[in-house]
Amino acid sequence: MTKLISSINNPLIKQLYQLKEKSRERKNTGQFLIEGKRELSLAIKGGYRIKTLLFWPDLFSESEAKAMSQYGIDSIEISKEVFQKLAHRDTTEGVIAVVKVKTHQLEELTFQNKNPLILVAEAPEKPGNIGALLRTADAAHVDAVIIANPKSDLYNPNIIRSSVGCVFTNQIAMTSSNEAIRFLQTYNFNIFSAILQESEPYYEQDYTLPTAIVVGTESTGLNNEWREAATQNISIPMQGEIDSMNVSVAAGILIFEAKRQRNFK
Repeated sequence: MTKLISSINNPLIKQLYQLKEKSRERKNTGQFLIEGKRELSLAIKGGYRIKTLLFWPDLFSESEAKAMSQYGIDSIEISKEVFQKLAHRDTTEGVIAVVKVKTHQLEELTFQNKNPLILVAEAPEKPGNIGALLRTADAAHVDAVIIANPKSDLYNPNIIRSSVGCVFTNQIAMTSSNEAIRFLQTYNFNIFSAILQESEPYYEQDYTLPTAIVVGTESTGLNNEWREAATQNISIPMQGEIDSMNVSVAAGILIFEAKRQRNFK
């Protein structure tokens, strides 16, 4: 018989609420919450370990919950009140899962492609921008994403939501800029740093060899480490009054130029 939790004062529910709200709790426990059928499916496909599934039967049926047992997932039925306590958004289809984090170590990256294409984002802070970058990376099917000098918890609910689950579909490493540069140079990547100063137009470059496209924040750009390590600094010519654009838009332009040169392979 499926276990039922109906009270928001249940100790487990109190613990899970802390996972939802506090980055420190996610870090200390090595767990986080996801919600929604698509996100759950993508997490399973991405090799994440689902520890527990909680479902509200009005939106997620018991038969759907039982089907999760094929993945070794235990299910707990919850009341509407508990679901609303734990859900980060209204349209989550009645399912929340407790998931084990991945380590995202640089040395864990593997490449099937002999000429990999990597997106590097230095010090992204806004969850919406991180989510959008991960969506762009997924759309272009890049070989990996490196987040250098990370400022945000990758499993922040707003990042998961804004990435529409692409936090689970991308191969992601988190490290310092110094370590990222050392890694890229060791494996002979061409580093193209998106910087206005001392740069050449992005469309004049060759991205068909192992390539890392590096973007920074809109407010401060990339630090000097990336300027000095770049094979070439590149820029997107602007025709309006401003000299910058949203980081995920810029990344999309640069990445899809690389994909075009590679015949979208």
